[in-house]
Amino acid sequence: MIPVNFTTKIEEFEEYDGPKLSYTKSPLGNEFYIKSHEMLFEQGMNDLEISIQNWDDVPCFFTTSKKSVIPYDIFAASFVLISRYEEYLPHVKDIHGRYSATQSLAYKYRFLEKPVVDIWAFKFLKILQERFPAYPFKKRTYKYISTIDVDNAFAYKYKSLVRSVGGFVNDILSLKIMEVIYRLFVLLNLRVDPFNTFQKLLRLKKEHNVQTIFFFLIGNYTSFDTNVSASKQKFRLLIKDMVDYASVGLHPSYYTMQDAALLKKEKERLENITNMSVKRTRQHYLRFSLPETYQSLIDLEIEEDYSMGYASHVGFRASTCTPFYFYDLDFEIQTPLKVFPFALMDTTLNDYMKLTPKQSLGKIRDLKNEVKAVQGTFITLFHNESLSDYLRWKGWKRLYESMLKIAAQ
Repeated sequence: MIPVNFTTKIEEFEEYDGPKLSYTKSPLGNEFYIKSHEMLFEQGMNDLEISIQNWDDVPCFFTTSKKSVIPYDIFAASFVLISRYEEYLPHVKDIHGRYSATQSLAYKYRFLEKPVVDIWAFKFLKILQERFPAYPFKKRTYKYISTIDVDNAFAYKYKSLVRSVGGFVNDILSLKIMEVIYRLFVLLNLRVDPFNTFQKLLRLKKEHNVQTIFFFLIGNYTSFDTNVSASKQKFRLLIKDMVDYASVGLHPSYYTMQDAALLKKEKERLENITNMSVKRTRQHYLRFSLPETYQSLIDLEIEEDYSMGYASHVGFRASTCTPFYFYDLDFEIQTPLKVFPFALMDTTLNDYMKLTPKQSLGKIRDLKNEVKAVQGTFITLFHNESLSDYLRWKGWKRLYESMLKIAAQ
Protein backbone atom coordinates (compact mmCIF):
# COMPACT_ATOMS: atom_id res chain seq x y z
CA MET A 1 0.00 0.00 0.00
CA ILE A 2 1.23 3.49 -0.88
CA PRO A 3 0.41 6.10 1.81
CA VAL A 4 -1.69 8.93 0.37
CA ASN A 5 -2.78 12.28 1.77
CA PHE A 6 -5.78 14.15 0.39
CA THR A 7 -6.42 17.89 0.27
CA THR A 8 -9.04 20.14 -1.26
CA LYS A 9 -6.97 23.28 -0.65
CA ILE A 10 -5.22 24.54 -3.79
CA GLU A 11 -2.54 26.41 -1.79
CA GLU A 12 -1.63 23.31 0.20
CA PHE A 13 -1.46 21.25 -3.00
CA GLU A 14 0.78 23.75 -4.78
CA GLU A 15 3.16 24.06 -1.80
CA TYR A 16 3.74 20.32 -1.53
CA ASP A 17 7.03 19.39 -3.24
CA GLY A 18 6.69 15.59 -3.25
CA PRO A 19 4.92 13.37 -5.81
CA LYS A 20 1.36 14.67 -6.25
CA LEU A 21 -1.56 14.34 -8.59
CA SER A 22 -4.82 16.19 -9.03
CA TYR A 23 -8.17 14.50 -9.57
CA THR A 24 -10.47 17.24 -10.76
CA LYS A 25 -12.42 18.54 -13.74
CA SER A 26 -9.44 20.57 -15.00
CA PRO A 27 -5.70 20.70 -14.18
CA LEU A 28 -4.33 23.20 -11.66
CA GLY A 29 -0.95 23.51 -13.38
CA ASN A 30 1.54 21.06 -14.85
CA GLU A 31 0.96 18.38 -12.22
CA PHE A 32 0.12 14.71 -12.76
CA TYR A 33 -3.51 15.27 -13.69
CA ILE A 34 -6.41 12.82 -13.96
CA LYS A 35 -9.76 14.13 -15.17
CA SER A 36 -12.47 13.01 -12.74
CA HIS A 37 -15.73 11.40 -13.77
CA GLU A 38 -18.84 12.77 -12.04
CA MET A 39 -19.83 9.29 -10.83
CA LEU A 40 -17.72 9.44 -7.63
CA PHE A 41 -19.26 12.76 -6.65
CA GLU A 42 -22.88 11.65 -6.94
CA GLN A 43 -25.13 10.63 -4.07
CA GLY A 44 -27.45 7.67 -4.30
CA MET A 45 -27.51 5.26 -7.23
CA ASN A 46 -28.42 5.91 -10.83
CA ASP A 47 -28.35 4.01 -14.09
CA LEU A 48 -24.85 4.41 -15.48
CA GLU A 49 -24.00 4.87 -19.12
CA ILE A 50 -20.93 2.70 -19.52
CA SER A 51 -19.08 2.41 -22.80
CA ILE A 52 -16.40 -0.28 -22.72
CA GLN A 53 -13.27 0.51 -24.73
CA ASN A 54 -9.70 -0.79 -24.68
CA TRP A 55 -6.79 0.75 -22.79
CA ASP A 56 -4.08 -0.86 -24.89
CA ASP A 57 -5.34 -4.47 -24.69
CA VAL A 58 -7.36 -4.17 -21.46
CA PRO A 59 -11.11 -3.33 -21.29
CA CYS A 60 -11.79 -0.05 -19.49
CA PHE A 61 -14.43 2.68 -19.23
CA PHE A 62 -15.05 6.30 -18.18
CA THR A 63 -12.84 8.10 -20.70
CA THR A 64 -11.05 11.26 -19.56
CA SER A 65 -9.50 13.92 -21.86
CA LYS A 66 -6.30 14.68 -23.73
CA LYS A 67 -5.02 16.73 -20.79
CA SER A 68 -5.38 13.77 -18.44
CA VAL A 69 -2.20 11.69 -17.98
CA ILE A 70 -4.20 8.48 -18.23
CA PRO A 71 -7.05 8.00 -20.74
CA TYR A 72 -9.59 6.57 -18.27
CA ASP A 73 -10.81 7.47 -14.81
CA ILE A 74 -9.81 4.17 -13.25
CA PHE A 75 -10.74 5.42 -9.76
CA ALA A 76 -14.42 5.75 -10.70
CA ALA A 77 -14.34 2.61 -12.86
CA SER A 78 -12.74 0.56 -10.07
CA PHE A 79 -15.32 1.84 -7.59
CA VAL A 80 -18.19 0.74 -9.82
CA LEU A 81 -16.80 -2.79 -10.10
CA ILE A 82 -15.55 -3.32 -6.55
CA SER A 83 -18.58 -1.78 -4.81
CA ARG A 84 -20.75 -4.09 -6.96
CA TYR A 85 -22.78 -1.04 -7.96
CA GLU A 86 -24.60 -3.04 -10.64
CA GLU A 87 -25.93 -5.49 -8.04
CA TYR A 88 -27.86 -2.69 -6.33
CA LEU A 89 -29.65 -1.78 -9.56
CA PRO A 90 -32.82 -3.64 -10.68
CA HIS A 91 -31.99 -7.11 -11.99
CA VAL A 92 -33.51 -10.55 -12.49
CA LYS A 93 -32.34 -13.07 -9.89
CA ASP A 94 -31.60 -16.73 -10.60
CA ILE A 95 -33.56 -19.65 -9.13
CA HIS A 96 -31.69 -19.30 -5.83
CA GLY A 97 -32.31 -15.56 -5.55
CA ARG A 98 -28.74 -14.67 -6.55
CA TYR A 99 -27.33 -12.04 -8.86
CA SER A 100 -26.32 -13.98 -11.96
CA ALA A 101 -22.97 -13.69 -13.71
CA THR A 102 -24.59 -13.27 -17.13
CA GLN A 103 -26.03 -9.89 -16.11
CA SER A 104 -22.67 -8.45 -15.13
CA LEU A 105 -20.55 -6.03 -17.14
CA ALA A 106 -17.61 -8.40 -16.79
CA TYR A 107 -19.51 -11.25 -18.45
CA LYS A 108 -21.12 -9.14 -21.17
CA TYR A 109 -17.81 -7.58 -22.18
CA ARG A 110 -15.74 -10.75 -21.67
CA PHE A 111 -13.41 -9.68 -18.90
CA LEU A 112 -14.84 -11.86 -16.12
CA GLU A 113 -11.68 -14.00 -16.08
CA LYS A 114 -9.35 -11.01 -15.80
CA PRO A 115 -8.77 -9.00 -12.59
CA VAL A 116 -9.02 -5.76 -14.57
CA VAL A 117 -8.94 -3.49 -11.51
CA ASP A 118 -5.53 -4.88 -10.55
CA ILE A 119 -4.34 -4.70 -14.16
CA TRP A 120 -5.38 -1.02 -14.32
CA ALA A 121 -3.54 -0.39 -11.05
CA PHE A 122 -0.31 -1.87 -12.44
CA LYS A 123 -0.62 0.16 -15.64
CA PHE A 124 -1.13 3.24 -13.46
CA LEU A 125 1.87 2.28 -11.31
CA LYS A 126 4.09 2.03 -14.39
CA ILE A 127 3.14 5.58 -15.42
CA LEU A 128 3.73 6.84 -11.86
CA GLN A 129 7.18 5.23 -11.79
CA GLU A 130 8.08 6.93 -15.06
CA ARG A 131 6.90 10.29 -13.73
CA PHE A 132 8.42 9.89 -10.23
CA PRO A 133 11.42 7.56 -10.69
CA ALA A 134 13.01 8.54 -7.36
CA TYR A 135 9.96 7.54 -5.30
CA PRO A 136 10.37 4.12 -3.57
CA PHE A 137 7.18 2.30 -4.58
CA LYS A 138 6.39 -0.74 -2.45
CA LYS A 139 5.95 -4.16 -3.99
CA ARG A 140 3.33 -6.70 -3.01
CA THR A 141 3.65 -10.47 -3.24
CA TYR A 142 1.47 -13.22 -4.65
CA LYS A 143 -0.53 -15.27 -2.12
CA TYR A 144 -2.58 -18.45 -2.34
CA ILE A 145 -5.45 -19.48 -0.06
CA SER A 146 -7.25 -22.83 -0.33
CA THR A 147 -10.78 -22.74 1.07
CA ILE A 148 -12.87 -25.84 1.75
CA ASP A 149 -16.65 -25.78 2.16
CA VAL A 150 -18.01 -28.60 4.30
CA ASP A 151 -21.59 -28.98 3.05
CA ASN A 152 -21.59 -32.70 3.87
CA ALA A 153 -18.91 -33.84 6.29
CA PHE A 154 -19.97 -37.47 5.75
CA ALA A 155 -21.79 -39.18 2.90
CA TYR A 156 -23.42 -41.90 4.97
CA LYS A 157 -22.25 -41.91 8.58
CA TYR A 158 -23.85 -40.16 11.55
CA LYS A 159 -27.11 -39.41 9.69
CA SER A 160 -30.42 -39.96 11.46
CA LEU A 161 -32.19 -43.31 11.11
CA VAL A 162 -34.87 -41.74 8.93
CA ARG A 163 -32.30 -40.27 6.54
CA SER A 164 -30.26 -43.50 6.42
CA VAL A 165 -33.30 -45.69 5.67
CA GLY A 166 -34.57 -43.15 3.16
CA GLY A 167 -31.18 -43.16 1.45
CA PHE A 168 -31.21 -46.98 1.17
CA VAL A 169 -34.74 -46.99 -0.26
CA ASN A 170 -33.94 -44.22 -2.76
CA ASP A 171 -30.77 -45.99 -3.96
CA ILE A 172 -32.64 -49.31 -4.35
CA LEU A 173 -35.52 -47.71 -6.27
CA SER A 174 -32.99 -45.92 -8.49
CA LEU A 175 -31.17 -49.23 -9.05
CA LYS A 176 -27.94 -47.77 -7.68
CA ILE A 177 -26.73 -51.15 -6.47
CA MET A 178 -23.07 -50.17 -6.00
CA GLU A 179 -24.10 -47.21 -3.86
CA VAL A 180 -26.31 -49.49 -1.75
CA ILE A 181 -23.34 -51.80 -1.16
CA TYR A 182 -20.94 -48.91 -0.44
CA ARG A 183 -23.42 -47.34 1.97
CA LEU A 184 -23.86 -50.65 3.80
CA PHE A 185 -20.10 -51.21 4.09
CA VAL A 186 -19.61 -47.70 5.52
CA LEU A 187 -22.41 -48.10 8.06
CA LEU A 188 -20.96 -51.46 9.13
CA ASN A 189 -17.54 -49.79 9.55
CA LEU A 190 -16.04 -51.97 6.82
CA ARG A 191 -15.09 -48.93 4.74
CA VAL A 192 -14.23 -45.32 5.51
CA ASP A 193 -16.94 -42.80 4.67
CA PRO A 194 -15.98 -41.41 1.23
CA PHE A 195 -16.51 -37.76 2.22
CA ASN A 196 -14.25 -38.06 5.26
CA THR A 197 -11.24 -36.58 3.46
CA PHE A 198 -10.15 -34.24 6.23
CA GLN A 199 -6.88 -36.00 7.06
CA LYS A 200 -5.95 -35.92 3.34
CA LEU A 201 -6.67 -32.20 3.27
CA LEU A 202 -4.55 -31.55 6.34
CA ARG A 203 -1.72 -33.68 4.98
CA LEU A 204 -1.73 -31.75 1.68
CA LYS A 205 -1.93 -28.46 3.58
CA LYS A 206 1.25 -29.39 5.44
CA GLU A 207 3.07 -30.84 2.42
CA HIS A 208 2.52 -27.75 0.27
CA ASN A 209 2.58 -25.23 3.12
CA VAL A 210 -0.79 -23.84 2.01
CA GLN A 211 -3.05 -21.56 4.04
CA THR A 212 -6.31 -23.52 4.30
CA ILE A 213 -9.68 -22.41 5.67
CA PHE A 214 -12.58 -24.78 6.39
CA PHE A 215 -16.15 -23.41 6.34
CA PHE A 216 -18.59 -25.66 8.23
CA LEU A 217 -22.31 -25.79 7.49
CA ILE A 218 -24.05 -26.35 10.83
CA GLY A 219 -27.57 -25.11 10.09
CA ASN A 220 -30.72 -27.12 10.72
CA TYR A 221 -31.70 -29.68 8.09
CA THR A 222 -33.54 -28.37 5.01
CA SER A 223 -33.74 -29.56 1.41
CA PHE A 224 -30.72 -27.30 0.71
CA ASP A 225 -28.82 -27.88 3.97
CA THR A 226 -28.10 -31.58 4.31
CA ASN A 227 -25.06 -31.81 6.55
CA VAL A 228 -24.86 -34.01 9.64
CA SER A 229 -26.69 -32.49 12.60
CA ALA A 230 -24.52 -30.20 14.71
CA SER A 231 -25.77 -32.09 17.76
CA LYS A 232 -23.87 -35.23 16.66
CA GLN A 233 -20.80 -35.69 18.85
CA LYS A 234 -18.62 -37.05 16.02
CA PHE A 235 -19.33 -33.98 13.89
CA ARG A 236 -18.58 -31.65 16.78
CA LEU A 237 -15.32 -33.46 17.48
CA LEU A 238 -14.35 -33.15 13.81
CA ILE A 239 -14.83 -29.36 13.93
CA LYS A 240 -12.84 -29.12 17.17
CA ASP A 241 -10.07 -31.18 15.57
CA MET A 242 -9.92 -28.93 12.49
CA VAL A 243 -9.54 -25.84 14.68
CA ASP A 244 -6.27 -27.27 16.01
CA TYR A 245 -4.70 -27.58 12.55
CA ALA A 246 -6.34 -24.99 10.29
CA SER A 247 -8.53 -21.90 10.23
CA VAL A 248 -12.26 -22.52 10.61
CA GLY A 249 -15.17 -20.34 9.58
CA LEU A 250 -18.95 -20.48 9.39
CA HIS A 251 -20.83 -21.60 6.29
CA PRO A 252 -24.19 -19.85 6.92
CA SER A 253 -27.07 -21.99 5.69
CA TYR A 254 -29.27 -21.40 2.65
CA TYR A 255 -31.93 -19.26 4.31
CA THR A 256 -29.58 -16.93 6.21
CA MET A 257 -29.26 -14.65 3.18
CA GLN A 258 -32.09 -12.46 4.47
CA ASP A 259 -32.58 -13.89 7.96
CA ALA A 260 -30.28 -12.12 10.42
CA ALA A 261 -31.71 -14.00 13.43
CA LEU A 262 -30.93 -17.38 11.85
CA LEU A 263 -27.43 -16.20 10.95
CA LYS A 264 -26.83 -15.14 14.54
CA LYS A 265 -28.09 -18.49 15.84
CA GLU A 266 -25.68 -20.43 13.61
CA LYS A 267 -22.76 -18.19 14.52
CA GLU A 268 -23.40 -18.82 18.22
CA ARG A 269 -23.74 -22.55 17.56
CA LEU A 270 -20.29 -22.73 15.96
CA GLU A 271 -18.77 -20.59 18.71
CA ASN A 272 -20.18 -23.00 21.32
CA ILE A 273 -18.48 -25.88 19.52
CA THR A 274 -15.07 -24.23 19.00
CA ASN A 275 -15.02 -21.97 22.08
CA MET A 276 -13.75 -19.27 19.73
CA SER A 277 -15.39 -16.23 18.18
CA VAL A 278 -16.37 -16.63 14.53
CA LYS A 279 -14.57 -14.06 12.38
CA ARG A 280 -15.00 -15.41 8.83
CA THR A 281 -17.88 -16.72 6.72
CA ARG A 282 -18.92 -17.96 3.30
CA GLN A 283 -22.60 -18.15 2.38
CA HIS A 284 -23.98 -21.57 1.42
CA TYR A 285 -24.88 -21.71 -2.31
CA LEU A 286 -23.08 -18.33 -2.44
CA ARG A 287 -26.46 -16.81 -1.58
CA PHE A 288 -26.05 -13.21 -0.56
CA SER A 289 -27.90 -10.03 -1.32
CA LEU A 290 -26.22 -6.62 -1.25
CA PRO A 291 -26.19 -4.85 1.05
CA GLU A 292 -28.52 -6.77 3.40
CA THR A 293 -26.47 -9.93 3.92
CA TYR A 294 -23.25 -8.02 4.44
CA GLN A 295 -24.96 -5.63 6.85
CA SER A 296 -26.04 -8.65 8.92
CA LEU A 297 -22.46 -9.96 8.96
CA ILE A 298 -21.18 -6.57 10.09
CA ASP A 299 -23.78 -6.40 12.86
CA LEU A 300 -22.46 -9.76 14.12
CA GLU A 301 -18.86 -8.46 14.03
CA ILE A 302 -17.80 -10.83 11.26
CA GLU A 303 -14.49 -9.53 9.91
CA GLU A 304 -14.01 -11.52 6.69
CA ASP A 305 -16.35 -12.89 4.03
CA TYR A 306 -15.35 -15.29 1.24
CA SER A 307 -18.60 -15.39 -0.77
CA MET A 308 -17.59 -13.00 -3.57
CA GLY A 309 -17.76 -15.20 -6.65
CA TYR A 310 -20.26 -16.90 -8.95
CA ALA A 311 -21.53 -20.47 -8.82
CA SER A 312 -22.04 -20.69 -12.58
CA HIS A 313 -18.83 -19.07 -13.83
CA VAL A 314 -15.18 -18.91 -12.79
CA GLY A 315 -13.44 -15.56 -12.64
CA PHE A 316 -13.50 -12.36 -10.66
CA ARG A 317 -16.97 -11.17 -9.64
CA ALA A 318 -15.64 -7.84 -8.34
CA SER A 319 -13.00 -7.69 -11.11
CA THR A 320 -10.20 -7.90 -8.56
CA CYS A 321 -8.01 -10.57 -6.96
CA THR A 322 -7.21 -8.31 -4.01
CA PRO A 323 -9.15 -8.47 -0.71
CA PHE A 324 -11.02 -5.22 -0.10
CA TYR A 325 -13.27 -3.60 2.49
CA PHE A 326 -16.95 -3.63 1.61
CA TYR A 327 -18.28 -0.18 0.80
CA ASP A 328 -21.96 0.19 1.72
CA LEU A 329 -23.61 2.26 -1.01
CA ASP A 330 -26.76 2.70 1.07
CA PHE A 331 -24.93 4.47 3.88
CA GLU A 332 -22.01 5.75 1.76
CA ILE A 333 -19.39 4.34 4.15
CA GLN A 334 -16.49 1.93 4.08
CA THR A 335 -17.29 -0.90 6.48
CA PRO A 336 -14.95 -3.09 8.59
CA LEU A 337 -15.99 -6.22 6.63
CA LYS A 338 -13.12 -7.41 4.45
CA VAL A 339 -14.18 -9.26 1.29
CA PHE A 340 -11.93 -12.03 -0.06
CA PRO A 341 -12.93 -12.75 -3.69
CA PHE A 342 -12.34 -16.30 -4.93
CA ALA A 343 -11.47 -17.18 -8.52
CA LEU A 344 -12.97 -20.64 -9.01
CA MET A 345 -15.07 -23.39 -7.44
CA ASP A 346 -14.91 -27.14 -8.01
CA THR A 347 -18.66 -27.50 -8.66
CA THR A 348 -18.49 -24.70 -11.25
CA LEU A 349 -15.85 -26.62 -13.19
CA ASN A 350 -17.55 -30.01 -12.80
CA ASP A 351 -21.30 -29.33 -12.76
CA TYR A 352 -21.76 -26.06 -14.64
CA MET A 353 -18.89 -26.06 -17.14
CA LYS A 354 -18.81 -29.89 -17.48
CA LEU A 355 -15.01 -29.92 -17.60
CA THR A 356 -12.90 -32.99 -16.98
CA PRO A 357 -10.24 -32.82 -14.24
CA LYS A 358 -7.58 -32.36 -16.94
CA GLN A 359 -9.50 -29.52 -18.61
CA SER A 360 -10.15 -27.98 -15.19
CA LEU A 361 -6.44 -27.95 -14.41
CA GLY A 362 -5.84 -25.89 -17.54
CA LYS A 363 -8.50 -23.39 -16.49
CA ILE A 364 -7.03 -23.23 -12.98
CA ARG A 365 -3.56 -22.59 -14.39
CA ASP A 366 -4.89 -19.75 -16.57
CA LEU A 367 -6.62 -18.05 -13.64
CA LYS A 368 -3.60 -18.49 -11.37
CA ASN A 369 -1.40 -16.88 -14.02
CA GLU A 370 -3.75 -13.90 -14.23
CA VAL A 371 -3.45 -13.43 -10.46
CA LYS A 372 0.31 -14.01 -10.41
CA ALA A 373 0.80 -11.37 -13.11
CA VAL A 374 -0.54 -8.71 -10.72
CA GLN A 375 0.88 -10.28 -7.53
CA GLY A 376 -2.64 -10.73 -6.16
CA THR A 377 -4.30 -13.28 -3.88
CA PHE A 378 -5.43 -16.48 -5.60
CA ILE A 379 -8.33 -18.09 -3.70
CA THR A 380 -9.90 -21.41 -4.68
CA LEU A 381 -13.07 -23.07 -3.37
CA PHE A 382 -13.24 -26.85 -3.12
CA HIS A 383 -15.39 -29.19 -1.02
CA ASN A 384 -14.21 -32.05 1.16
CA GLU A 385 -16.33 -34.41 -0.96
CA SER A 386 -14.49 -33.51 -4.19
CA LEU A 387 -11.43 -35.31 -2.82
CA SER A 388 -13.44 -38.51 -2.30
CA ASP A 389 -12.83 -39.95 -5.80
CA TYR A 390 -16.42 -41.17 -5.39
CA LEU A 391 -19.18 -41.03 -8.00
CA ARG A 392 -19.14 -37.70 -9.86
CA TRP A 393 -15.84 -36.73 -8.16
CA LYS A 394 -13.78 -39.52 -9.72
CA GLY A 395 -10.33 -38.11 -10.53
CA TRP A 396 -10.79 -34.84 -8.63
CA LYS A 397 -8.58 -35.78 -5.69
CA ARG A 398 -5.59 -35.78 -8.06
CA LEU A 399 -6.80 -32.47 -9.50
CA TYR A 400 -6.75 -30.86 -6.05
CA GLU A 401 -3.20 -32.07 -5.43
CA SER A 402 -2.08 -30.82 -8.85
CA MET A 403 -3.77 -27.50 -8.23
CA LEU A 404 -1.85 -27.04 -4.96
CA LYS A 405 1.44 -27.67 -6.78
CA ILE A 406 0.56 -25.00 -9.36
CA ALA A 407 -1.06 -22.49 -7.01
CA ALA A 408 1.51 -22.65 -4.22
CA GLN A 409 4.52 -22.06 -6.49
